[in-house]
Amino acid sequence: MKASLIRRGVLAAASALALAGALLPAAQAQTKTVLRISTPAVPDDWHAKMWTVFKDSLEKSAPGEFDVQINLNASLFKQGTEPAAMARGNLELSAISAFDIAKLVPEFSIFTAGYIIRDPQHQQKVFNGPIGAEMFKTVSEKMDVTPLATAYLGTRQVNLREPRNVRTPADLKNVKLRMPGSKEWLFLGEALGATATPLAFGEVYLGLKTGTIDGQDNPLPSVRAAKFYEVTKQIVLTSHLVDGIFIAISNKSYNAMNAAQKQKVQAAAQAAATYNNENRLKDEAQLVDFFKQQGLQVITPDVDAFRKSVQTAYQNSEYAKVWPKGLVERINATK
Repeated sequence: MKASLIRRGVLAAASALALAGALLPAAQAQTKTVLRISTPAVPDDWHAKMWTVFKDSLEKSAPGEFDVQINLNASLFKQGTEPAAMARGNLELSAISAFDIAKLVPEFSIFTAGYIIRDPQHQQKVFNGPIGAEMFKTVSEKMDVTPLATAYLGTRQVNLREPRNVRTPADLKNVKLRMPGSKEWLFLGEALGATATPLAFGEVYLGLKTGTIDGQDNPLPSVRAAKFYEVTKQIVLTSHLVDGIFIAISNKSYNAMNAAQKQKVQAAAQAAATYNNENRLKDEAQLVDFFKQQGLQVITPDVDAFRKSVQTAYQNSEYAKVWPKGLVERINATK
């Protein structure tokens, strides 16, 4: 009887160990931190591919700690709804624009203005330095999301139907320049010296072909993708808006991580942004030659004259009233 009880005890203990062993992988899987990513980017876009770099980087630096789930084509959340979803804790990561941020952090609208950021290198120096740290802290406090890295979106240039000797904003006088329809975009078009003309993006090609508009502004990759080079003859490298998007994480998710995990996530975000930035810059550099091959004249105006004129227009506008005092000067002084 005693031996039988011992045998039963041994069997029970063995069964318990076997069950624990079977449950262990599941328990380990449950300890992974889920990071869902939502982006409207299509698979071929560098802004989509950079998330794979983010995922691969985390798998190398923190194997088994994170379950990164990438959702492209706005399949998880519609474009523009991501900040609210992250603030609620319904989404972990996304890339948000300066325009998205400015809706809730008005002072961030400084980064939607023309000639605030000079070029992609200046963009990285501003956002990776003390100015970026201060502004991102404000974003975190007001939006419950923390920006981790800045991804280059593209530099907007002027694209004209007919060649003009454009050196300063005065040379764009009476040019009907298509701009997106919001008041912020139209203000920028007028500040450039042109007659800002609102028109839907889908109507721009025909507008250029028929002469409804004299020109349009977009980053060079967009000019190629939309084939605007077929109905224009000149590109003026005004570089009037160096645009970016910000890889950001929900504070709810970020604050639940330990210091080492936070560091690894931030490093992964920076690796993703660097990958995007390098490839997008390479594309833009090659596109100048592409447009020349298509017969377009590509010129560089007096960019300093444009910058001075546009910044003066903004400083005298309603927009500048919410900008932190001295911030424009600090951004200009960043080298």
